[in-house]
Amino acid sequence: MTFPEPGRRAPVGLDAYLAPGPSSFTDFVTAHAPHLLPAQVPDGLPPRAGAGLDVPHGTTIVALVFDGGVVIAGDRRATSGNVIAQRDIEKVFVTDAYSAVGIAGSAGIALEMVRLFSVELEHYEKIEGTTLSLDGKANKLASMVRGNLGAAMQGFVVVPLFAGFDTDAPDPSRAGRIVTYDATGGRYDELLGYHSVGSGSVFAKSALKKRHSVDADLPTTVRTAIEALYDAADDDSATGGPDLTRRLYPIVVSITAAEGAVRRPDAEIAEVVAQVVAGRTENPGG
Repeated sequence: MTFPEPGRRAPVGLDAYLAPGPSSFTDFVTAHAPHLLPAQVPDGLPPRAGAGLDVPHGTTIVALVFDGGVVIAGDRRATSGNVIAQRDIEKVFVTDAYSAVGIAGSAGIALEMVRLFSVELEHYEKIEGTTLSLDGKANKLASMVRGNLGAAMQGFVVVPLFAGFDTDAPDPSRAGRIVTYDATGGRYDELLGYHSVGSGSVFAKSALKKRHSVDADLPTTVRTAIEALYDAADDDSATGGPDLTRRLYPIVVSITAAEGAVRRPDAEIAEVVAQVVAGRTENPGG
């Protein structure tokens, strides 16, 4: 009789493979070698790699298509468990002249991914002498998310939200686009004209469903995005509301044909936030 090396499990015997059972490979591994599944930790085994690390997580991002472009915005809070890890984190980034990305999930990996994505777009433009198409940008980001699958299975999930202006669209007023992703790198074009990711996304999307219109102008859309983030912060402890004391406001990026991708000035956002807060003082429900 042979014994496994210290610290290792015995291999699955041939009888296990020949025994009748379900056709699901996951069910088979669960029954005979559960330690191989990243989501399950049997007694006596060490936890998953990310289970004991309280790494900061970013939340909540919203994106809205409007008449002439697209807006993407995010709150400023990062959390580590039940602790506020950072109050002024930046989660929305201009990645090239006509695109921007908002990040949710494990902050460190997400920040590295979006910076590398920006470099990839700039590298392509310098090598090819032209910008990558909007679909090409979205597919490139999808491949980067897919490359993080191993870390995602250990708990370090990154879910970006991509917003861009399609310069090749026949109708510039409808050229704003939103692309969402799952942890496996699957990409999905958002056709409703709005979307949200992060822990407060359920509350933000509920607000957007009632307030947003794709026929709205830019100032109205910026106000709607801030209203949605306010609603998310009102019900989700991991989402930070506007901090008037520290002068911390949501980061908002607009992308249009005339201006390209532009981060809206803090003074402009502060004025909109003041209007929203004043309105909520009179009517907390909005």
